[in-house]
Amino acid sequence: MNLIKKPSLSFWQIFNMNVGFLGIQYSFGLQQTAINPIFLYLGAPEDMLPILNIAGPVTGLIVQPIIGAMSDKTWSPRWGRRKPYFLIGAIIGSLCLFAFPTSPVLWFAVGLLWILDVGNNMAMEPYRAFVGDKLPEKQLSLGYQMQSLFVGAGILLANGSIVLFQYLFGGDSIEVAGEIPKWLYYSFYIGGILSITTILWSVLKTPEIPPSEGELSEIQRNRSLSFGRRIAKPFEEIAEAIKEMPSFMWKLGAVYLFQWYALFVYWQYITPLFKATLGYSTSEAASQSAQMSLTYNIVTMVVALALVPLTLKYGGKKIYAYSLIGTGLALFSIPFIKDPILVLAPMVLFGIGWAAMMGIPYTMVSKVVPQERRGVYMGILNMMIVIPMGIETLSFGPIYKYLLGGSAINAMLFAGAFFIIAALLALRLNVSKEINDDL
Repeated sequence: MNLIKKPSLSFWQIFNMNVGFLGIQYSFGLQQTAINPIFLYLGAPEDMLPILNIAGPVTGLIVQPIIGAMSDKTWSPRWGRRKPYFLIGAIIGSLCLFAFPTSPVLWFAVGLLWILDVGNNMAMEPYRAFVGDKLPEKQLSLGYQMQSLFVGAGILLANGSIVLFQYLFGGDSIEVAGEIPKWLYYSFYIGGILSITTILWSVLKTPEIPPSEGELSEIQRNRSLSFGRRIAKPFEEIAEAIKEMPSFMWKLGAVYLFQWYALFVYWQYITPLFKATLGYSTSEAASQSAQMSLTYNIVTMVVALALVPLTLKYGGKKIYAYSLIGTGLALFSIPFIKDPILVLAPMVLFGIGWAAMMGIPYTMVSKVVPQERRGVYMGILNMMIVIPMGIETLSFGPIYKYLLGGSAINAMLFAGAFFIIAALLALRLNVSKEINDDL
């Protein structure tokens, strides 16, 4: 392990370092809430929505580990190691967000989604490594939980802006086939501004730590390679990193398989669930789903930093596992609550779980991977997210139809059970043992 001495940072230095995550997560919030309605406005059949969203898992699977490997071998005294990548990614994302609501036809919007996902993933992965690069081990929990706070804040602002602008400007508008409502433009314009300004804030406020002499020598050797070898090098780095991956990450991959599979089931079937349990129309059910999202992201913002002292006292493994259990219990309870206000209560547990999921695993991984490969391993960690997404996309349709009787209630219970399995697997994670074995 690389034991470079890193200075402790103040709370506000850590805050400034993570501000850029707000813009990235605002963009992801729009993707969760507004992209599919735009596809529908432009004439997409409902049964085509899953395939039209395939950009997310494909770009996440390819872009993040490649960018991670490239950033590990990058250094500029002026621009740094990770910052050039998430700055370029933010610029790409910002341009796409400004253009998205003016999409004239469906194929144009789908193409923009692919480019937007490339930009977001290009910004996301080096950002995870950036925090690990800067912070000493005792501050890693605070750094990644700060990112978790901005995850909740970004998605909350995205969803809240859509609700607000629809209320202010959408009430009297008439939907026209093939046209995107004008009130939806504003949320995307805000996202385009946030994407670049928040990243610039972090870039300008936070200097990167220069690489060690050994790392710098490796970077120089990489620069001396031929163009073809430099293109092939990231792929070789990914393959080698997977081959030598710490056993801790293989165990975390098993947790992620069940955790992220369950999350995708929840996001896909929460709207159909409310049609079944509350007798809502599609629009009413979608509105209720948006309120659920707003609720749990508010909770995430509130509790993200509160998890830091808990993880320091009781250990990340226990807090992570208990949070997953709480999320599973939340999903078990939702189908049996018939009041639209009371059904928001389980989102407290879900929000705590979401805060833990977005912070604690990254803290643990940063402690067990070598500094010189932090970028590529953070990219591989994201592969562990998008692979369950692909598996769920391909497998859950038949499971839903033939094993769960086409019932959204059963789908939610199924997701709850998967969270409990993930929690049990999380109890196998042992960071201290991994570090000792490595030393």
